[in-house]
Amino acid sequence: MDMHIAQDLPLTGIDIYALPPAEGEAVLRRQLAAAYRLVDHFGWTELIYGHLTARVPGEAPHFLINPYGLNYDEVTASNLVKIDLDGKAVEPSRYPVNYAGFIIHSAVHMAHAARHRVVMHTHTRAGMAVCALKDGLLPISMVSTAFHGKLAYHDYEGPSLDLDERGRLLANLGDHQAMLLRNHGLLVTGRSVPEAFLRLYRLERACQIQVDAAAAGTLNVMGDNLAGKSGADMDRFSEMESDTGIGDLEFAALIRKLDKKDTSWRH
Repeated sequence: MDMHIAQDLPLTGIDIYALPPAEGEAVLRRQLAAAYRLVDHFGWTELIYGHLTARVPGEAPHFLINPYGLNYDEVTASNLVKIDLDGKAVEPSRYPVNYAGFIIHSAVHMAHAARHRVVMHTHTRAGMAVCALKDGLLPISMVSTAFHGKLAYHDYEGPSLDLDERGRLLANLGDHQAMLLRNHGLLVTGRSVPEAFLRLYRLERACQIQVDAAAAGTLNVMGDNLAGKSGADMDRFSEMESDTGIGDLEFAALIRKLDKKDTSWRH
């Protein structure tokens, strides 16, 4: 794609799905490339695995995904691969796509399309550790309460190669936008890249805190009432902090951090 399109448009505070499709896709490509670079910046990568995907503006159910085989710090706006629901490229690309990785993503994208425009799935050390615990994520910190009563669980079925798993995964996800894939990793969704990234950051941080706290001593687990109130307050804070969309303020700050380091992701 010609990345000169919409190059002067901001990357936050904008509804890309209200733009002409080509402009919306150009902005989305930059947002998603930034998210890949940020995952690398925070050390959440596991070699070349895991995926962040986003639905492209327009009527066709097309999505952007990372080129399989590249490191996250090699992902750019232009080398993201556009694929269909079957994980097949719909435009020429010199890079392959990880079919198994997209099975999980396609299942989520197919349901509640506006709510799950963006899907992020990682295999972090802390995330996989909490996914391996029978009790899962516990309300032991402010950030973990953001997921109290709003976190789904899906049992491990092996590497995601079976299309039949999509139905079971969707049933387990229900109306939630965050999930622990047991013995596997983290999954979040969002209506935009900034919203999904903020949700991923909070879930990853909650897992890190739990692993650290468990290693240091006995966990002080909040009761349901306190955890529920804290989680509701976290939701209100997220909704109030920005007039343009959940995660926009944080994502704009992170983009500035990226640009100080390297701007190649934009192209």
